[in-house]
Amino acid sequence: METYSLLREFADSWMLLLLVLIFLGTVFWAWRPGSRKLHDEAAKSIFRNELKPAGGGAPAPARSEREA
Repeated sequence: METYSLLREFADSWMLLLLVLIFLGTVFWAWRPGSRKLHDEAAKSIFRNELKPAGGGAPAPARSEREA
């Protein structure tokens, strides 16, 4: 029973502090100066190899081609 109380006290104090510091570090890392370029590049990476913009596409085949 004493082990549980010790772990509970540790979790309520030092572990809480550690997790708050990890959270703040993660937020700072994401919003750090100079990271905007990296975030913009990651956001646009899925479009990197497109040859033409989306939309339009190829015209629909003529009716006689669809029935054949």
